[in-house]
Amino acid sequence: MTTQALPKRSDVPNHLTWDMTALYATPEDFYADLDKAGKLANELTSESMLNLTDAASIVHLLQTYEAYLTILSKAGTYAGAQSAVDMGDRELQIRARDFDSETAKLNSQTAIVAQTLKQADEAVIKQAMADNDKYRAFLADLLAQKPYTLSLELETALMSLSPVLDLPYQNYEQCKLADMSFPDFEANGQSYPLSFSAFENEYETAVDTEFRRNAFKAFSKRLRESQHTIASNYLTQVKKEKIMADMRGYDSVFDYLLHDQKVSRAMYDEHIDTIMQHLAPPMRRYAKLLQTANGIDKMTFADLKVPLDANFVTQVSIEEAKQYCVDALSLLGTDYTDMVKRSFEERWYDFAQNQGKSTGGFCASPYGEHSYVLMSWTHNLGDVFTLIHEIGHAGHFYNAGQTQNYLSYEPSLYFIEAPSTCNELLLGHHLLQQNTDDKAFQRYVVSSLLSNTYYHNFVTHYLEAHFQREVYRAVDAGKNLSTEDLHQLMQSTLQQFWGDAVEIDEDAALTWMRQPHYYLGLYSYTYSAGLSIATQLFKKLRQGEDVIDDWLAVLRAGGTKTPAELAQMIGVDITDKATLVDSIGFIETLIDQAIDLT
Repeated sequence: MTTQALPKRSDVPNHLTWDMTALYATPEDFYADLDKAGKLANELTSESMLNLTDAASIVHLLQTYEAYLTILSKAGTYAGAQSAVDMGDRELQIRARDFDSETAKLNSQTAIVAQTLKQADEAVIKQAMADNDKYRAFLADLLAQKPYTLSLELETALMSLSPVLDLPYQNYEQCKLADMSFPDFEANGQSYPLSFSAFENEYETAVDTEFRRNAFKAFSKRLRESQHTIASNYLTQVKKEKIMADMRGYDSVFDYLLHDQKVSRAMYDEHIDTIMQHLAPPMRRYAKLLQTANGIDKMTFADLKVPLDANFVTQVSIEEAKQYCVDALSLLGTDYTDMVKRSFEERWYDFAQNQGKSTGGFCASPYGEHSYVLMSWTHNLGDVFTLIHEIGHAGHFYNAGQTQNYLSYEPSLYFIEAPSTCNELLLGHHLLQQNTDDKAFQRYVVSSLLSNTYYHNFVTHYLEAHFQREVYRAVDAGKNLSTEDLHQLMQSTLQQFWGDAVEIDEDAALTWMRQPHYYLGLYSYTYSAGLSIATQLFKKLRQGEDVIDDWLAVLRAGGTKTPAELAQMIGVDITDKATLVDSIGFIETLIDQAIDLT
């Protein structure tokens, strides 16, 4: 469907859109809340508020700070998420810009709050923890940061420099989305338009081999033209992080980046090494399966996302999808499924396809409120997997927000993808159970789990993480890297993983230029980390183990526990690599199933 064929937002049926009036009945209420946030910011930065002489003064500051941040969380969803439904709606875009400009000013004003808390006397902080259990977890994290906290003057200076220090990420997005235009390419005697989104969302999964490879070649050629700019920008980001780690007294840049995730360097390294050792062999079998099923002469990097079952087509209505989700999630108990049913009744979702709507999907979760999920429904079975994935995020933040205070409800990045990917596995299991006689349908479900759930999380993002570790290792050792060094490190990572099963050429080496994850710290590896936990939970649920109440307790715990403690609550030990090896073993069984069904 082309953009011209899409309806205007004003013509979309109401039931296909989300209901933002649950946040604010009118835009006037939104602006009134922003004014309230401004008054709280003034109160927070008053001399009396920042005079932390005893435990009561710390608790009072945290209560006011929490109220301030809660308003921004709610208002940010109302303005920011809503602006994504129609980029051409002037009123929505102005509201989003109003929020951005106002919060930039307010956050600059209130930056001193967190820094003043870190400078407070340790004994006073510990007394506040003893007096008020609500903020115990947040203050414990604060104490853990104190050894790495600089003087108030330096911390304030760094905060004021944040717009400049954040430029590498902004520059990358600008280069990728605004400055990088692609020429048309030819395949099978025809000319086709090319863009970043067209290649990644459509062309690299195309069935026709000549079309797919020519698109990849043209795409890579354009990437290479910007290689030195993007390399310089990325290396600036890495050097900045190394300098920050040294300034704060961390042993390495890895320790600095892992601190907020509450994960040890040993766990991080073992995770990456274990996947390379145990997942690479079965994924080479998967590559051979794709090659055989699609009649490809030899597998190249450009062929790895070709579908296993391109000819299978099934249409799914939104109402059917809702029922699929409720039935699949019944293993999580009535409390969870009641929330899911209510989410459909209360319109937490924006399913519409309309002009000006943002591509992709997301789950926006304002603190203390229910989540809002954006996606564009295409009646594909794949849409159901996207829907149930986002329900996983919504259920996680809803449960945590109902139980924890704002300062402690967000879990570690290491754990963030576990609830969403477990939901995908539950859906796949349900669909396979419901269609035992339809081999084509079964193969499609298994291949969807392999190509979307596992390939995306356990392979694509893992390879990013492996490359990223090599870059940080070099920088940590004081080595200056060049553009060519980055290409070689990525090519080496890919060759190590795929071996002789896939040809890795110089175009494949440019893959590191495609992802913004490298500007978000050690983020990439957390996808496979979360999915490994999800796999263990799914196996327990499928086998009928009594872990539902424990899992709901995990969701409610939010950020009050470390990832290892959260996993332990459901009987999973992520400090033992045998857990990850077992999760990889589950991927092998899916590959075996796909081979048998093919």
